Amino acid sequence: MKYGVYFLICFILLTCNAISAEAIMNAPDVSAKSAILIDVDSNRVLYEKNSDEKRLIASITKLMTALVAVESQPDIKQTVRIKEEWTNIEGSSIYLKPFEEVTLETLLYGLLLRSGNDAAVAVAGFCGGDVETFVDWMNNRAIDLNMSNSSFRNPNGLNHEAHYSTAADMAKLATCVLKNEVLANVVSTKSIAFDERNFTNSNKLLWRYEGCIGMKTGYTEKAGRTLVTAAQRNGHTLVVVTLSDPNDWCDHMKLFDYGFSSFQNEELVSQGEEITKIRVEGSFVRSVPLYADETISYPLKDGDQSEVKINIADFVHAPVKQDSIAGNVEVYVNDELIGVSYLRYCNAVEQNTVLANHSIHKLFEMFDDEYQFYLPKRNQNTEAT
Repeated sequence: MKYGVYFLICFILLTCNAISAEAIMNAPDVSAKSAILIDVDSNRVLYEKNSDEKRLIASITKLMTALVAVESQPDIKQTVRIKEEWTNIEGSSIYLKPFEEVTLETLLYGLLLRSGNDAAVAVAGFCGGDVETFVDWMNNRAIDLNMSNSSFRNPNGLNHEAHYSTAADMAKLATCVLKNEVLANVVSTKSIAFDERNFTNSNKLLWRYEGCIGMKTGYTEKAGRTLVTAAQRNGHTLVVVTLSDPNDWCDHMKLFDYGFSSFQNEELVSQGEEITKIRVEGSFVRSVPLYADETISYPLKDGDQSEVKINIADFVHAPVKQDSIAGNVEVYVNDELIGVSYLRYCNAVEQNTVLANHSIHKLFEMFDDEYQFYLPKRNQNTEAT
């Protein structure tokens, strides 16, 4: 087989989950018309119910408003002069007054903690120049996040037949918001004061559920109760989204309990771990070990099956440069590709010209069992369980 043609080493790892059978919960029933539970780091869906159905989303819209705002105007300490058309907006309010001056930071906290509809319009008008332009930015950002079943028509979530999303799309948005340090700090804040304004977070799980790190509530009569929350335990972060859920607080706690108890984050490939060896030609060194460039972790439950596939050449010609790329390792869970890492050479290998002659290698093949071990298996896959 010519150099550059890859062979496949495949072995099956039957996952051993440390969680006892008694501790593993059945997936709970929830009252929501749509729901989803995801692991943030891997994006694995741990639970879903009608998660791709388009629905009204009410004020959880403001997560997108906040994201677009801080991405377009990173300096949240700057002063905003309130225009008259940004005031007296229907629904929840932080009671902005025409021509008063507040910081963008104040507006963001009023947007995400108090859920002020006037704050949403002010943020949009200030950051976008006008509300319509800002809403276009919201839709463009949704496309960037692959929120293919979402459409925004305003920055506050007031009912509109063309303003909708899905539980799955809102989970993608929530994951992005959590990765923004400014917004992660805002949504996790229980209460804060700005001059004469005091904001208390409407997310009750910040007080009720251990490890909750916030997100956003929503409600209109047509949309019903909508809720996005996130929780973290032992470095494991989960997001729950429910749409049209009359019992949302309870449902979110049940879903978090299910996720944390039934799934354990497993390190399937470790950064720096020696994965395999590759035969070397043209050197007294017979082989060189390969290490994984990245860690690949994934939340697994009892019965999940993981598979590691190693893709490298039959051999490498010396000289070999340390840390250069030799191939890759692919990790599958239940036949789905969940991660890829480069394989790199652990050591440098110098060329020995006397061994560059193919006949010398033939001698090693005849007399050296160790050399034979590193010869590639032609046209053959190996599998172990």
